[in-house]
Amino acid sequence: MGCSGCRGRFNSGKVLSKASVFFTMLLIFTYFFYCLSGLCDSAPRTLYRQDNFIDDGFEDESPHSLPSNSIPVSNTFGAKRFPQALIIGVKKGGTRALLEFLRIHPDVRAVGSEPHFFDRFYDKGLDWYRNLMPRTLDGQITMEKTPSYFVTKEAPARICAMNCQTKLIVVVRDPVTRAISDYTQTLSKNPGLPSFQGLALRNSSSSEIDTTWSAVRIGLYAKHMDNWLQHFPHHHFLFVSGERLVSDPAGEMGRVQDFLGLKRVVSDKHFYFNETKGFPCLKKPEGSSRPRCLGKSKGRPHPEIPTEVLQRLRDFYRPYNQLFYQMSGQDFGWD
Repeated sequence: MGCSGCRGRFNSGKVLSKASVFFTMLLIFTYFFYCLSGLCDSAPRTLYRQDNFIDDGFEDESPHSLPSNSIPVSNTFGAKRFPQALIIGVKKGGTRALLEFLRIHPDVRAVGSEPHFFDRFYDKGLDWYRNLMPRTLDGQITMEKTPSYFVTKEAPARICAMNCQTKLIVVVRDPVTRAISDYTQTLSKNPGLPSFQGLALRNSSSSEIDTTWSAVRIGLYAKHMDNWLQHFPHHHFLFVSGERLVSDPAGEMGRVQDFLGLKRVVSDKHFYFNETKGFPCLKKPEGSSRPRCLGKSKGRPHPEIPTEVLQRLRDFYRPYNQLFYQMSGQDFGWD
């Protein structure tokens, strides 16, 4: 009788064990079914801190590395959305610094590298582009920056085809200084490059500026803006001074946050000025071992340019600058 009772309890235990295994397998199957159906994104969302930064040294990264701030790679919360705001230019104006300053904000999720979708990879399609974006939660803004958009003739129409309500940020800098910085960067990669004056002037016996050289052409801000204003109204643009981004980063960031409809989170407390580099750096954030500063390539010494060449360039740019001041509603004081 006792042994019969033991066998009964043993058989009952096996039945319960099989039932538990079956129920567990059913739960796992149901979970995978929901995930494969794309319903996992609708699960309760967890907020993430943005104290840990991607340490890219403020340098341009590979177009396909695409970090997504502090949201873990395995994160499946939120959704991938087209960017509501773009930093569209200009090259060597301060776009990398602006992007990194913005990424401090908890309501900003930005692609770390330059996707170049609207100038180089448009044929890959909008779904490909959206898939490059980091996942965002409700109330967060998706952003990316590609400075070459500003000088790409097709970019405004293509961006408007995605969303004509997109906010556009243009970081500008004295076009003469910008051209020299552009040349200095190229020279560091190609030491055999001709002299700056040899590229800026059509020939040695002429003082005529060669506008076919990209370093000169990019600085014709008014001409490029005319193309953009054919597709977007003026209030969709914010013009950021590259010079003030260095001298008063918190002040310029206040304007940027207002333009994006964000609470002013990024402020003076986030910056300190690096006397050696001559640029502002981000103070060490919580959870980081060191401050975040501009990369080694930033602040590299510029070559000596003959005074007469600089003056010729300033005279050349002056009417374009004046027109751009009218277009932007700001006097950047480059003259």
